[in-house]
Amino acid sequence: MTLFDPPAPLAERLRPQTIAEVVGQTHLLGPGKPLTRLLASGRLPSLILWGPPGVGKTTLARLLAGEVRAHFIQLSAVSAGVKDVREAVTEAEGRRGRGQKTVLFLDEIHRFNKAQQDALLPHVESGLLTLIGATTENPSFEVNPALRSRARTLVLEALTPDDLRALIGRALTDPRGLDGVGIEPGALELLARLADGDGRRALGTLEAASVLANPVDEAAITEAFGKHLPAMDKGGEDFYNLISALHKSVRGSHVDASLYWLARMLEGGADPLYVARRIVRIAAEDIGLADPQALRLAVAARDTAEFLGRPEGDLALAQAVVYLSLAPKSNSVYAAWKKVTRAVQEGETLPVPLHLRNAPTELMKRQGYGKGYAYYFDDPAGSFAQNYLPEGPSWTCISPATRAGRAGCRSAGASCVKRMGEL
Repeated sequence: MTLFDPPAPLAERLRPQTIAEVVGQTHLLGPGKPLTRLLASGRLPSLILWGPPGVGKTTLARLLAGEVRAHFIQLSAVSAGVKDVREAVTEAEGRRGRGQKTVLFLDEIHRFNKAQQDALLPHVESGLLTLIGATTENPSFEVNPALRSRARTLVLEALTPDDLRALIGRALTDPRGLDGVGIEPGALELLARLADGDGRRALGTLEAASVLANPVDEAAITEAFGKHLPAMDKGGEDFYNLISALHKSVRGSHVDASLYWLARMLEGGADPLYVARRIVRIAAEDIGLADPQALRLAVAARDTAEFLGRPEGDLALAQAVVYLSLAPKSNSVYAAWKKVTRAVQEGETLPVPLHLRNAPTELMKRQGYGKGYAYYFDDPAGSFAQNYLPEGPSWTCISPATRAGRAGCRSAGASCVKRMGEL
């Protein structure tokens, strides 16, 4: 570094130099844990490190390579391609001739397409490269099965508040850190909470806040941190976990949880109309005939959200979520529809009974089309008694008891609607 070069960011200066300095991940690095046992054996297999940002995936890869005295090559799938992989292979072949192993660290491996991932396979299979891939996305969806089968997947966890306090404390005492800077207890707790498990975010905020105040106070942390956006990858697993939590909380009639997950999605940057469509789906799937008004309200909330935009339209979505949470629940239509569509998809094609067929010509009438049909308004009892399906379907949508009750319904309107609610 020269006088004209800016210093490295605090997170880079404090990057652990040994395994013992790693903060967190005790489920992998503690006594008798997977990585501890692997390192004790002197062997390092190919690994996929899956975890949220700022938990030490890159650092851990570097340290693991150092522990087995392997040459470390780092690539980012954002900018690297097959050409870079070939260059790494060439370098690894040269080092193997000198008796040295090579670890290829591929950051954001989920950004490599199938062809690029396949280019790694023969070299991982032969042992020329020990691959360590890092990803914030679920490897089950983003990493080719062939590559996953040749690598062990390890899940890294978000740093706990205790981990973050320890990391911040190190930053204020380590010679590589912010020597001479203090922090007030309240500011420490605030930073540990706002960092949301991300060590890089905690150190970056601390470094910025140290310019504003010494000792660092809560006001400096708030100003340095800026607007708090809850963690959510709109294209990744977190997004679908959050929408799943919202749906299941509404289904479970838990208002507080439903509103919390709704706020997490909207404040995290989810498209309000996507959330609104899911709310409409909940009304149809989980409330259904138990409260037919719920679907109308959900559609109205969707229209309001589109008409008003954010943040005003969020209130309509919150109103719908509270209503749906408190509403009675019935999945009878959802279950019945699944049975019917499955029967049709599996090829159960039933003939239309003759008495239900249209008979626009004399020939069709002579064939028996429409014969014996009981017109409801002329013969309500006969209309209810006649069959509307041929005998022998392999599925049923309602129970025999409910079917018998429906057959006894003799008037239109409220009484039939009431029986529909019994489905």
